[in-house]
Amino acid sequence: MRYLCTALFVFLATPLVAGRIDEARALLAEGLIDEALAVLDPAARSGNADAEEMIGRIYSLGLGGTTDEVRAFEWHQRAALKGHAGAQMSLGWCYELGMGLPVPDPARAFLWYSLAEIGGHPDAAEAVEALRATLSPEEIEKAHAMIADYKGWLYPYR
Repeated sequence: MRYLCTALFVFLATPLVAGRIDEARALLAEGLIDEALAVLDPAARSGNADAEEMIGRIYSLGLGGTTDEVRAFEWHQRAALKGHAGAQMSLGWCYELGMGLPVPDPARAFLWYSLAEIGGHPDAAEAVEALRATLSPEEIEKAHAMIADYKGWLYPYR
């Protein structure tokens, strides 16, 4: 019975969360950043990858205030680990540029761009190829080992 109640809650809550995400997008379009964050925060803290990615974007772009690269990285990582292709692209960008990190890590950037490509992000293939041209064979080998590790649980059927 407990599982049935949980499944029913998730089924009924999904449209509510989607509506809140749309509300947050509208608030962002109007430049109401604090209001958008107030709408996104509960959904993100309950694990909604769209909300997490949007918060990451707000912090990485410095919308409504100063840029916070560390917080942006953290929010992008949360969503990326759930298979959100947009967040995977953003996380790749963070690794490539060293945003929110002590130093850039091109092999990990390649990893996240590659996972975004698997996830269907329209710009990922171009990012993978551009970065591939700058990496050593050892870095590419390291990245492919990481891709194999992540791909199995992020995209088990691809």
